[in-house]
Amino acid sequence: MAEKKLGIDQALIRDLANILNETDLTEIEVEQEDLRIRVSRAGTMQYVQAPIAAPAYAAAAPAVAASPAAAAAAPAGKSRNPDNVVSAPMVGTVYMAPAPGAAQFIEVGASVKEGQTLLIIEAMKTMNQIPAPKSGIVTEILVQDGRPVEYGEALVVIE
Repeated sequence: MAEKKLGIDQALIRDLANILNETDLTEIEVEQEDLRIRVSRAGTMQYVQAPIAAPAYAAAAPAVAASPAAAAAAPAGKSRNPDNVVSAPMVGTVYMAPAPGAAQFIEVGASVKEGQTLLIIEAMKTMNQIPAPKSGIVTEILVQDGRPVEYGEALVVIE
């Protein structure tokens, strides 16, 4: 039986930091069995010795999760039909308009058609248009312009 190594593997962290520098990535995460290490250029490092139920990014970025914008975006106790929720297909930064100062793609109460651009998510310097999966009325916009989003995060509700 292999003996478990206790403590932080500093060599692994150095290797991950070197990979960040060599590849110009902003963060990297490695998970092996019950160990998860995340190294980020933002200066955060996460070491976890137990299985994690919540996404690592949410745990590592409490400032985003606890921001007033996020609290306002997700009213407590309100249930939504999952079929009406448009979720983020990737991690990135949300932009509600095609350019700074331009009109937003959508507003609450607006009628949208299937395939119409709802917003843009910038990921790795690429602007990805997020299309409406169905036609309907925008009843909620759950994200704010210029804020980061995680994979699977609810963006817009269309009924």
